Order: sequence, then C-alpha cells, then structure tokens
Amino acid sequence: MCNPAIAMAAVSGVQGALQFSAQRQQAKTQAAYQAQAQAVERQRFQREQSATRLREAQDKEAEARKMEQLALEQKQRVSTGVTAMGQAGAISEAPIDDLYAQYGRVKSAQARQQEFKAVGTELALEEQGFGFQQEMMRLSKPVSKPSLLLSALQTGTQAARAYKEFS
Repeated sequence: MCNPAIAMAAVSGVQGALQFSAQRQQAKTQAAYQAQAQAVERQRFQREQSATRLREAQDKEAEARKMEQLALEQKQRVSTGVTAMGQAGAISEAPIDDLYAQYGRVKSAQARQQEFKAVGTELALEEQGFGFQQEMMRLSKPVSKPSLLLSALQTGTQAARAYKEFS
C-alpha cells in the first residue's frame, strides 16, 4: 500500500514542476507580446514621422507655387505701370520702385512664415521622438523569468510540509 505522506510529497513535486513550466510559458508569452508591441510602436512612429514630413513637403510646394504666382502678378503690375507711365509721358521710376518694395516686403514676410513653419515642424518631429522613446521604455519593462533554483526550493519546501503533515 502507498504511503500517503510520500504520495502528497510527490503531488507537491508535480505541482511545483507544473507551476514552473506555466511561469516559464508566461514569461515567453510576455516577451513575445512586448516584442510585437515594440514593432507596432516603431511602425506607428515611422508613419507619424513620414506624415509630418509629407505635410512639410506639401506646404513648401504650395508656398513655392504661391511665390511663383506672386512673382507673375508683380511682373504684370510693373508692366502695367511702365505702360501707363509711357502713355502718360511720365518719366519717374518711383511708382515702379514702390511696387518692387511692396513685393520685397511680401516675399520677406512669407519667407519668415516659412521659417516659423519649419521650426514648428522640427519641434513636432522632436516631440514625436520623445513620445516614441517614452512608449518604448514603457514597453521594454523587464520580463520576470522564473528561477529553476527558486522553484526547486519552493517545491522541496512544499513536499517536506506535505510529508510532515501526512506522516
């Protein structure tokens, strides 16, 4: 006949082995989840950065077209002014100089606005980078791996208690 103390000690040993195996599987699953979450975060960050750069390129292109249109309008105004002065018999270049000065001020203001937009874009990209770093740190918490020695000691203690209780 089987000694109940030995049987209970054996059951405790099996339970300890199963518990260690479950903890090891949980650690592997958690590590795999973290790796997947980090990959997804990297993709999200890259898409966010790409979208910001694309918006920046679109803004620059739109601004360049606007400046081209402004230059064409400027040429038309100067041509119209020169023609009107020629028809009126005027010789003064002051009105033409005023048109060029106006154009210069508008062009300068738009250039400053583009500089401000560029600074804003760089700040947005930097902020996205900080957010990415924080999220990666959050996702990179150490995975608690089970210790075979600790599990063996716990299992041995439980088996000894079971043996003592049933003997």
